[in-house]
Amino acid sequence: MSTFFLKQTIKVSARQMTISTKLATIALFLFAEFSFAQSSANQQKESTFNQALANGKAANEAFRRSHRFLLGWLTKADSVTGLIPRNLTQSTCIWNAWDAAADNYPFMVMTAAMLNRPLFEGKMRQMLATETYLTSRIGRLPDTYSFCKKGFENSIIDTSQVVFGSAEYMKDGLIPLTEWLGPSPWSERMLGILEDLDKIVDVPTQIKGSFFGNSAVVEVGGDLLQVLARMYWLTRNPKWLQWGIQIGDYYLSDAHLPTRTLQRLRLRDHGCEIVSGLVELYAVVATANPAKKKQWQPYVHEMLDTILAKGRNEHGLFYDEINPLTGEIIQKRLADNFGYTLNAFYTVYLIDHVVAYREATLKTLGSLSAHYRNHDWESGSADGYADAIEGALNLYLREPVTSTKDWLESEIKVLWNFQKPDGIIEGWHGDGNFARTSLMYALWKTAGIHISDWNADIIYGAVSDKNNVYVTVTSSKAWKGKLIFGSKWHSEHLHMPFDYPRINQFQEWFPIEKDKNYKVTIGSQTRTVKGSTLIAGYPVELKANEVIQLRCAR
Repeated sequence: MSTFFLKQTIKVSARQMTISTKLATIALFLFAEFSFAQSSANQQKESTFNQALANGKAANEAFRRSHRFLLGWLTKADSVTGLIPRNLTQSTCIWNAWDAAADNYPFMVMTAAMLNRPLFEGKMRQMLATETYLTSRIGRLPDTYSFCKKGFENSIIDTSQVVFGSAEYMKDGLIPLTEWLGPSPWSERMLGILEDLDKIVDVPTQIKGSFFGNSAVVEVGGDLLQVLARMYWLTRNPKWLQWGIQIGDYYLSDAHLPTRTLQRLRLRDHGCEIVSGLVELYAVVATANPAKKKQWQPYVHEMLDTILAKGRNEHGLFYDEINPLTGEIIQKRLADNFGYTLNAFYTVYLIDHVVAYREATLKTLGSLSAHYRNHDWESGSADGYADAIEGALNLYLREPVTSTKDWLESEIKVLWNFQKPDGIIEGWHGDGNFARTSLMYALWKTAGIHISDWNADIIYGAVSDKNNVYVTVTSSKAWKGKLIFGSKWHSEHLHMPFDYPRINQFQEWFPIEKDKNYKVTIGSQTRTVKGSTLIAGYPVELKANEVIQLRCAR
């Protein structure tokens, strides 16, 4: 071989070796990058499952406290009727519709439905049957029952009291149960009350008796509007819509718009119901009667604009009571029910795209952590914290402001500190709201999942994003049961066309659609599971101290 060809061969070989070395280097680099990415992804997944476990511990405390509330109040039940008293101080001898039935009993039912099915199927149903039998006075409308007298507390029927109690029982008690359970004996009780109330009330314009105060008329009107809106969605019975429009036409007018005609407008409970109620009916007619929606729109906007201009402090919180005509602040204490009123603003934002109403919501949410930690909402009562947390949690679902999350984590602990060792919180009907809010908090921490066969040893929590929910489940004892995934409760239970924010709803953190397929992964095993199966309950079996990590992907 000539020297020339030998040199050329050597050059080619060297070039090939250089290329091979570069390719090998690139391959090693890509492999390292892939391995690092895979390791990072695995670490991220493990971190997410660890956060799910931490969430599960927080949810477990909420569940245990709610269960203790249930058992504690059952020890206070009347030995003959099985009904609970209005409170444990001055009213130990009566069950009444607007307190015991509306605020305490329903959340005993809800706690039992989630955590103690034998009690739910037994004692809770029996209490419903008993109160229906003993307290129904005008048809199915409830009146106050006395354990001591073994009959009604008042010998003469006070129709105003019966109307007020019926409205409160439906709105505060039977609506949340229907939101959670769907059609049930409790929704049937509500529809029965509504049917008989329709026979004696059109537009409530007068509630007699100083006991209820001047705000009772608008409170009853607001209660009825909220009930009628949701019962129309549930049943599509046109008479509920017609009745609601009759009340709406009364208030959304030149003659009776609350912010034009009332010298005292409460922006807390026992008054703020009218704002939420009118907006709930507005949401209904936006779908069911567009012409009526167009007629009402300027009045709804004027009412909300006036409240924004005259009813807030510098952080966007509402005062307890104002004169909307003059702007006078009648009660400077801040309303713990700010979330209930902001639900109305955010709903109209969703319907009419008024940016100022969303900004009002964001302003309030953004101020809570910096200015209102351990704030005394209601003269030292636990109920103020329960309502404030509920309202913020409902809005946080729609607008996940980071500082609001910190505030929620802080304030739930303040609320829990009110509970006594026997499970009682303060010994009055407001105790039920402690359980309501604790259960809502727990469902946030489990992404809407609850379980069959609950006991205090099992810990389960979740972390969700747009397309996945990561669930960690463990127990110190062997356990067998089902993970019951949350659905689109607004449509599945109430047939609502969209999930506008509203009082007494249960938030949908990762709603499963029954007709869609999902990928469920445990360890290295992935299965395709129908949404309806997840909603009915996905079976899980644990050995003692075993930890299961489950991912559900859309």
